[in-house]
Formats: sequence, structure tokens, C-alpha cells
Amino acid sequence: MQSTNPEGWDKPQKILIILAHPDDPEFFCGASIARWTNFGHEIIYCLLTRGDKGARDDSISPFELGLRREREQVAAGKVIGVNRVRFLTFTDGQLQSDPQTRKAVVRVIRQEKPTIVLSSDPLNMFPSDVNINHPDHRAAGQIVVDSIFPASGNPLFFPDLIQEGLHPHSVREVWFSLTSQANICIDVTEYWEKKIEALHQHDSQITDHVQLEKRIRSRHTSDSTDEMPRYEERFRRIIFG
Repeated sequence: MQSTNPEGWDKPQKILIILAHPDDPEFFCGASIARWTNFGHEIIYCLLTRGDKGARDDSISPFELGLRREREQVAAGKVIGVNRVRFLTFTDGQLQSDPQTRKAVVRVIRQEKPTIVLSSDPLNMFPSDVNINHPDHRAAGQIVVDSIFPASGNPLFFPDLIQEGLHPHSVREVWFSLTSQANICIDVTEYWEKKIEALHQHDSQITDHVQLEKRIRSRHTSDSTDEMPRYEERFRRIIFG
């Protein structure tokens, strides 16, 4: 039987979720986020792009698509109970861990002062035998890794941020979603329907809502059934000593 407190947290945490695109939080770990908000943890989203290349119709303006996806992400966050959503507006499809992106992420970390940061695993190129991980997903994780260590807690990195009043901040934990090296598993059965409800807000990304539900509900654990499903979300967790 799984622990009711697998994270071991004894008080509310401030969790900053930094991912590449609108809809990444809900697809990667929406049920866990819903669980955390239900338990009173403060959740802030930071999306590195506006997802303005997330369509295959060249008649759609990237600018208008980005605006639409921002609205969809805010709506999905409200469903789950997210406290705030931020967008850094880097170019979709061109994320890389360079000084500009790292500085932007360090700025957000120092502004928000989270105890925990969550991103996507930068090492997971092949999530399954039928798809390749988006390069932005991997880049987002690498940007977060490089921003947290050694930069966010070190006054000699981006010292001009101190002139903005943003002093070094060290996070206590980093979690990576979409990982093949999980070391913690969260039972999120109770929150799976909330994940689906939030995903429905991303209408620009969903061509068939019925098929979406069918696909997401099929992802129950191998030891459960369609009639009595159990759902998990897995993470790689780093706790700094």
C-alpha cells in the first residue's frame, strides 16, 4: 500500500513548475499538481515559450496562436488550482541553455523563492518506442538544471540581478517529470479526472476530445483494469543535502 505522504513534506511547500510549453504541466504531471494544490501547496507555473508553433496549419498566425495558448494555459491552471501562471516568451522550438535563458530562469527563481522546482528530464530523448521527446522539453530541463546549480544560489552569477533586489536563492529539491529514471512514484488515481478536465482547456491542441479522454484513461497501471483503474505519475527527485 502506498504512503499517503510519499513526498514526506510536513508543511505547505512553494513549488515552481518550469516547463517549455502551455499544456506541458497538465500532460506531464497534471494529476500530481492537482493533488498538491488540494493539500495546500502553492503552485506557480513558468512556461518558457507561448507554444506559438503548436499547430500544423500554416494559415494560423503564430502570434495569435501564442495568445490563445496562453489563455488556455491560464484556464487549465485554474481548473487544477494553480496560484499563478508566468510566461517568458522565448521562441517555441528554439530553446537552449544559454546565458540569456539561464539568467531569465534565475531571475524567476530569485523572485519566487520556491522550496521546490519541477521541470522535465533533460536526458529523456526517447520516452517510448513510438515517439521522440520534443527538443524543447529536454532543453527546458537542462536550462533549469544549469540555472539551479550553480547559478541561482551564487551571488557571483548574474550579479546585476542583485542590483534588481534579487538576491541568491537556493532551492531544496528539484523534480523531473517525463523521466525514464524515476525514483519516486505518486498515486494520483483520485486526481486523474481533474487532470483530464484541465487538459480539455487546451482546445487548440486537441482535435478529438473523446479520443483524448480514452487515451489518457488507458494509462492506468499494469496491475489495474479499465473498470478499476489506478494511476501513477513518476518523477526523478533530487534532494540537496
